[in-house]
Amino acid sequence: MSYKVKLNEWLESEFVSEEFKTELRSIEDEKELEDRFYTELEFGTAGLRGVLGAGTNRMNIHTVGKAAEGLARHLVKNVENPSCAIAYDSRIKSDEFAMVSAQILAAHGVKVYLYEALAPVPLLSFAVRHYKTSAGIVITASHNPQAYNGFKVYGSYGGQVTDEEADKILKEMHAIVKFEDVSSISEKEAIEKNLLVYIGEEVMKTYMESIKTLTVKKDMVKEHAKDLKIIYTPIHGSGNIPVRRVLKELGYTVHVVKEQELPDGTFPTAPYPNPENPQVFELALKLAEEVQPDIIFGTDPDCDRVGVIVKDKDGTDQVLSGNQIGMLITYYLLKAMKEENKVPDNGVVIKTIVSTESVRAITKDFGVELLDVLTGFKYIGEKIEEYKETKEKTFLFGFEESFGYLAGTFVRDKDAVVASMILCEIATYYKTKGMTLYDALVEIYEKYGFYLEGIESFTRTGKDGQEQIRKCVDYFRSSTIEEVGGVKTVSKEDYKLREKVNLLTGEKTAITLPSSNVIKYTLEDGSWFVVRPSGTEPKMKAYVAVKGHSLEDAKEKMETFKKRVVAIVEKGFEA
Repeated sequence: MSYKVKLNEWLESEFVSEEFKTELRSIEDEKELEDRFYTELEFGTAGLRGVLGAGTNRMNIHTVGKAAEGLARHLVKNVENPSCAIAYDSRIKSDEFAMVSAQILAAHGVKVYLYEALAPVPLLSFAVRHYKTSAGIVITASHNPQAYNGFKVYGSYGGQVTDEEADKILKEMHAIVKFEDVSSISEKEAIEKNLLVYIGEEVMKTYMESIKTLTVKKDMVKEHAKDLKIIYTPIHGSGNIPVRRVLKELGYTVHVVKEQELPDGTFPTAPYPNPENPQVFELALKLAEEVQPDIIFGTDPDCDRVGVIVKDKDGTDQVLSGNQIGMLITYYLLKAMKEENKVPDNGVVIKTIVSTESVRAITKDFGVELLDVLTGFKYIGEKIEEYKETKEKTFLFGFEESFGYLAGTFVRDKDAVVASMILCEIATYYKTKGMTLYDALVEIYEKYGFYLEGIESFTRTGKDGQEQIRKCVDYFRSSTIEEVGGVKTVSKEDYKLREKVNLLTGEKTAITLPSSNVIKYTLEDGSWFVVRPSGTEPKMKAYVAVKGHSLEDAKEKMETFKKRVVAIVEKGFEA
């Protein structure tokens, strides 16, 4: 079906609002109209994510409604007495999309537990497990710009739905062809039928108590928390209340960035509300001139990622990378557990395949296993659930380079509330030793090696852009990169084909992880790079990593290596 046919369906339908019809009629650019209707917003393993607006390839009440209808049909067919928890963040339309989803689920007899106010991703995961619901939904686009929103789906174990379940939901969605195929009842009727229940203080209180149990050095925190100087920014998102509450209950005093304290989906002070982006910390750094903090950190709108700023030995503010934060937390948790005799014999740390290799040396030193999983925190959540059943391993910590971290097993997705608490404990611990967090980072580098990682993104929008990204990845799949800057490549891992090739011997070995459109090259000097399309944005990403003899050496290597990899990727786009 051509995009023009779909466009006309919207313009002629009684179910589409005049507001949407006016929006569509005002668009004169045919490319823009094609982009809105050439496809449907893709439902991946994390659900939907896209730009707000009218059209099948946009986030709106109809695309959200179709996803909720598909989920409802799936639950009714496969679960006895189905139920679903729903949370939403501060983004534009998040509360509306949450209510639309609740009304559709309730129309199918699915009992809905809906947060009465905005709540972070980890609180949704916690609610799924607390109420033992069949599924969960979070309305969020995480750290994307304000034009975006999303619909993330969670399974009964509290993590994002598995690939298998996502496919079943998608199959139900494909059966929905007309606007009138989506059922809904009013909020009032849902409440009267006991199909809509609002989540209140009880769940938040239980969540707070669970987080506090993760404090490793409880006596140290109790005695010295009051001495730590903290600046925190929720970046207009959902972390404000839970992050500050847990820290206050543990005895910390938090200086919040007032201009970014309250929820606001337009993100007026941070157009790209990503804690990876140093610009979101400009106001925090201004406040730091007055407070002179030991740590500055910020959480993204749905509070599943956290970014950190610390001063280096020269007094310069440094935005830590996601990998550096992962190193700090891994090392501290294992060190503190060892000092408290709490390291289990079967402990495991889990990271994604694009995250730093530095933690391999750290975990080995403490006699703890390190496990690699595909990119996407759901794979970490799946492993936690697996270990719960088999008792084979004890999960200690999981992270991904994109600023996502988790300790504890009461949540099955990345949790910036937990991570914020742990980071404050780490900063407190090192302050009692007369050290800063940057001192701690340098100590880890000097002990385990100077690993450094980076990432480059290549944005290609629209239908043509998606095709360019596909062809570029195919170029890396069908070609063999023999060297980079004169350094030989020694292995090529194709996660879609689930095959690793030793480029020196030609030997092939199977990759046991699920199939994924990812390709990784490792070089003779230990450096590596990965190419993969983004699952949430119109981008292709190149992850790069080096190891140096010093931090300065690693930085120099990174600068050169990144340029060479970028040139190879650009060649791939031209092929």
